[in-house]
Amino acid sequence: MRATGYHICMGAQVASWDEERAERSVAVLKAVADPSRYRLLWALSEHELPVSRLAELIEAHVAATSQHLAKLRAAGLVTSRREGTRIFYRATGPQVRTLLESAVLATDEAVAAADAELAGAVEAAAAQERSVPARAARVRRTATEH
Repeated sequence: MRATGYHICMGAQVASWDEERAERSVAVLKAVADPSRYRLLWALSEHELPVSRLAELIEAHVAATSQHLAKLRAAGLVTSRREGTRIFYRATGPQVRTLLESAVLATDEAVAAADAELAGAVEAAAAQERSVPARAARVRRTATEH
């Protein structure tokens, strides 16, 4: 069952959810869910680069880098072209950089929320600590008055 409706999301028109689209989206997220592949995509969203240079960037063997690139290509995130014996890769479009930047923003927001929650917990603990001596003093005064 395919949805045909559209809605506006962050200024872009996005098709409504359907199972096929969700599976493709998850495949993209899985492809990016590796630090080496994320770094490769970041570099490729700025420049077209050969495999040998990409291997240097992630400090990996060319064979391992090629495997990462194959996963990214299967997810539709990179494309390649051959020039003689060298293969050059690039991101498929600006949406790849947007995806990477969205991950950074989501992470920053999650960290900020966690920091705020921690700050609130610390403040609550400090307030509780300040109130313990005050309660103890009230108890002592009450006990001496009786």
